[in-house]
Amino acid sequence: MSADAKEILKAARGQGTSSLDEPAGKELLASFGIRVPASRVVQGAAGLPEAIATLRPPYVLKVVSAEVIHKSDFGAVRVGLKNLAAVEQALAEIDTALNAKGIVAQRWLIEEMAASGLEVVIGGVVDPEFGPMIMTGLGGVFVEVMKDVSFRICPITRLDAVEMLAELRGAALFHGARGRTPVSTDTIIEVLLKIGGENGLLTRNADEIAEIDINPLIVTPDSATAVDARFILQRNMERG
Repeated sequence: MSADAKEILKAARGQGTSSLDEPAGKELLASFGIRVPASRVVQGAAGLPEAIATLRPPYVLKVVSAEVIHKSDFGAVRVGLKNLAAVEQALAEIDTALNAKGIVAQRWLIEEMAASGLEVVIGGVVDPEFGPMIMTGLGGVFVEVMKDVSFRICPITRLDAVEMLAELRGAALFHGARGRTPVSTDTIIEVLLKIGGENGLLTRNADEIAEIDINPLIVTPDSATAVDARFILQRNMERG
């Protein structure tokens, strides 16, 4: 585990939290070489001009709050923001809506919007009997309705990762079915190995991480970017 990863998990232990917030989760992914959008965290509207200056439009704005787990349920995420004025307006609107629910936003995440591509889900869980396990599937209706997913016990090999993708009923979408642009399965395989391989994030930290949910991983012909990530920590980690 990198020094950055150790510091991220140490900070979470010190806070006694049950999960990592999105910026910390993406920082943890990046420390294992998994691509995440360029981003900045600000305390409020005053920090937006400086943050915007370091990022390329269009932008994504999200609230960072332990009270807002599923941001879409609160309307607490906006995408496709083209300039500073649009980001400022989005922040004001989200803030007003949250305040009406008694939630005071302390931090905001602003990111470069990822290129469009095929949505893939990668998850991990530490099973009481089998230990760390990794899952992958296609996003959207494939995972929500069709339950089109594949599992393996960690650590996985490259062959395991290849077979996981091949097992999916919607695997033809990787190769351009139904008029879609073919995407890079190699980049998905690399993310699977960085999570569940011999030296992967979950494999090496199963004593501290209970669950990982990367949803979605946006896959293009040459890249895979973790657009959203959720980490649940082991209970012994909460106690510090």
